[in-house]
Amino acid sequence: MSTSSNPCRIIALFNQAGGVAKSTLTQNLGYHLAQRSHRVLLIDIDPQASLTKFMGLAPSQLQKTVAHAIIDEQPLPIHSGIHGMDLAPANRLLSGAEMQLVSAPMRDLRLKEALEPVVESYDFILVDCPPSLGLLSYISLVAATHVLVPIETHLKAFEGTDELLQTLTLVKNKANRKLQVAGFVPTRYAQQNSADKRALGAIQEQLSSWGQIFPPIPRATAFVDATEERAPLAVFDSKHPAVAILEEIAQSLESLS
Repeated sequence: MSTSSNPCRIIALFNQAGGVAKSTLTQNLGYHLAQRSHRVLLIDIDPQASLTKFMGLAPSQLQKTVAHAIIDEQPLPIHSGIHGMDLAPANRLLSGAEMQLVSAPMRDLRLKEALEPVVESYDFILVDCPPSLGLLSYISLVAATHVLVPIETHLKAFEGTDELLQTLTLVKNKANRKLQVAGFVPTRYAQQNSADKRALGAIQEQLSSWGQIFPPIPRATAFVDATEERAPLAVFDSKHPAVAILEEIAQSLESLS
């Protein structure tokens, strides 16, 4: 049980690009926060349901998902005690839910309201957003207190950064004025690759005015191996160099207010 006096931090992991390690980062940061005695809930709001699979659930076999909470306003379905974390899972039903949200009354607040009954039970709620600027990402940003942006250390990753920052500005100006940028996590970084080094330098130079730039997460096959074992990296290989970096980022998130 956490002794934190802070209110729950609801952190949306958001980037409209795919393949930037959002789900991997959500699972691993959640695990490190849980290991630091925080009560952690992970929310999978991506129809691809990668996080749900990483946590060991079979999306196609689920009776209830986040879709039921945001469309039918049912209680959030929570699976407890997976590597010390709780999970509200997803499956393909969320694709249809996004279509239904278009005409739903008070659609912006659907996730925020779904979280309200449970928010006092957790210190951190991490929301794994889909790789798009669609409604599921939007309602996640509306519900969040903070946004954390994984960004691949590849120069093409900058192609959509302006669009991403415009979306954050729009949400901050209108729908969620209290939303704070927790920072940017450079991912899939190969230190020996000069192009990756240039990309990391560009991330640090161009985005530091928006928020903290965290240490880069290395490109490593161990992450893939760990997800195949349905385990966080620290459980799969506690001595992997990336574990210390994930721990450092999790520790930084504790200071968010």
